Amino acid sequence: MKLGEIESTTKKIARKRVGRGIASGLGKTSGRGHKGQKARSGGGVRRGFEGGQTPLYRRLPKRGFTNIHAKTYTEVTLTMLNKSKATDVTAETLLAEGIIGKINDGIVVLATGKLEKKLNIKAVRFTAKAKEEIEALGGKAEVI
Repeated sequence: MKLGEIESTTKKIARKRVGRGIASGLGKTSGRGHKGQKARSGGGVRRGFEGGQTPLYRRLPKRGFTNIHAKTYTEVTLTMLNKSKATDVTAETLLAEGIIGKINDGIVVLATGKLEKKLNIKAVRFTAKAKEEIEALGGKAEVI
């Protein structure tokens, strides 16, 4: 079988030829009805337009705010730390090894999974259980 011999399973539908006489069924007004905004080119209303009535998105009250001082941390689990080849682990080493995608405002170590080797980790924050597990294997959990 050659590439040119492959037949499509979908049927090709010819595009509508409008405005080609009354016999076509789409002559005269070309299926747009009589006059009005929808009959004109470029006619129609924008998305969310409610005929001049105050739209829903403006009738609803504003809620909440965005804290400009909020910090976002990259979460790192103990299972992820097992993949690291370095003994001194920082956010930069995890990024270089491809374990994390990006560093926001630092990393937070969570106690998900089980740590299998001694590591010296520098992070912004540790959960109590994560710090306990790191130090149980003889490693260091240093807050920076």
